[in-house]
Amino acid sequence: MALTVATPAWADRGADDLAAYARARAADGDGRVEQAAAGYATALAGAPGNLAIARRAYREAMEAGDDALADRAIVTLDAARAAPPDAILFSYARAVRAGDKAAAASILTRIGAGPFDFVANLLSAWAVYDAGGDPIAKLSEGKSNPVARRYTAENRALLLIATGKVDEGAVALQALLGADQASLDLRISAAELFAAKGRSDIAKALLSGNDSAVVILRRTIGDGVPPSSAFGASRLFSRLAADLSEGEPTPIVVALARASLRLDPGNDRARILLAQALSRGGASDRALTLLGQVEPSSPFHEAALQARVAVLSGAGEGTGALAAATTLSNRKDATSTDAARVGDLQTSAGRFDDAARAYSLAIKRAGDNPSWTLFLQLGGALDQAGRWPEARKALERAVEMAPDEAVALNYLGYARLEHGEDPAASIALLEKANSLQPGDASIIDSLAWAYFQRGDTRRAVPMLELAARGQPANAEINEHLGDAYWSLGRRYEARYAWQAAAIVADTEDSSRIAAKIANGMRAKP
Repeated sequence: MALTVATPAWADRGADDLAAYARARAADGDGRVEQAAAGYATALAGAPGNLAIARRAYREAMEAGDDALADRAIVTLDAARAAPPDAILFSYARAVRAGDKAAAASILTRIGAGPFDFVANLLSAWAVYDAGGDPIAKLSEGKSNPVARRYTAENRALLLIATGKVDEGAVALQALLGADQASLDLRISAAELFAAKGRSDIAKALLSGNDSAVVILRRTIGDGVPPSSAFGASRLFSRLAADLSEGEPTPIVVALARASLRLDPGNDRARILLAQALSRGGASDRALTLLGQVEPSSPFHEAALQARVAVLSGAGEGTGALAAATTLSNRKDATSTDAARVGDLQTSAGRFDDAARAYSLAIKRAGDNPSWTLFLQLGGALDQAGRWPEARKALERAVEMAPDEAVALNYLGYARLEHGEDPAASIALLEKANSLQPGDASIIDSLAWAYFQRGDTRRAVPMLELAARGQPANAEINEHLGDAYWSLGRRYEARYAWQAAAIVADTEDSSRIAAKIANGMRAKP
């Protein structure tokens, strides 16, 4: 049935083109990016005006990094005014990279009339810089736009540095910098420009801190990166891709990262963003190939190694992810974060004793400033390993370090309750957690369960109902609600809640819940 999307042009084509299209669709569905792109390329060559093929060819070319196929597909789609909104950014990257100023100017006009209009003025300002004009004046011509305000401020700072107004640029920059990833990216871009302008002193001052990228760049920045339209557009596109990566994966993130790389093939930050986007879309093999292209000399090599672990884990390759993470953690200069990453993967694999050892190592490596979250993770691993006395100490240390962190209070309070310790003390912890983070379904469930265990079932039930509405797919909450209903004689509702729990329960819990559905719950002695 999938082949019915083709236009009648297929009637005049050979079986080979149909077969290529079918193979491409199959490879596409399996996440075999390069094979899919090759198949669509053959199909598009056989039916160059077919919009259905062109659309698929464009998206697959974006994932595979086949610029020539993407350009061919865009020609077909543009002719029918059917190109996706992000295609014009890729075309702009082609024109700038080729030095085709006339084409770039024409495309900029089209960008300004489309959904990416808020970037048109920023790209124009960098084009004015290339032409020897006043890019700051050009920026001021842009319409006030809440979406563009932050990007405009960032590009203004970079353009001030590019035009030699380094002191003004430094002042503008300071007002924008924080502790987030966007600020780190901006610091790196600005440092590259400062170094290119002969101000390595300012560049190195910007590159303070222990982030692996800035540590390497402090040593290797040299003469920096000369400012240009390609530099500005590449950094802008990767910045947009990073922001959009925080939500659900979309083809636009892939297109933005590809456009960024087309402008600057050495932009490894964009390469990592692209790999992450492809991984989330199921193309893990292609993502790993991209990460392997980040050279050891790159400031982003460490980030690429870390991303490789995440890609393997996301693809269900737990053994490979753990091996890669262990290699990172076994290096002479390994960090607390490296050890904690191993702990996370050991926890996911159900190897809780090993996870506890990894978290203990992370705490040791942190020196005098371990995070409370490491003690929380250590306590959780020890608890699941059946080592409650040790777990309690770690969890109490987490609460001591972070007395107003609801998640730590909730874990300790609930765990103490489950291990038969003082109910009053557990309830006090849980009530504090609930007051700090009201509306959290997990905390409401914990507190309600504590009330139920104390015998205050009528108080517990409405809270458990609220928690179940907040997290309807949580097996533990629904099982608790069923238990509470049963104790009040509400048998039908109890079995309904248990059935809801059974749908999403882990294998180890399924038999217990099935027994409750079949036989009810035994009265407490």
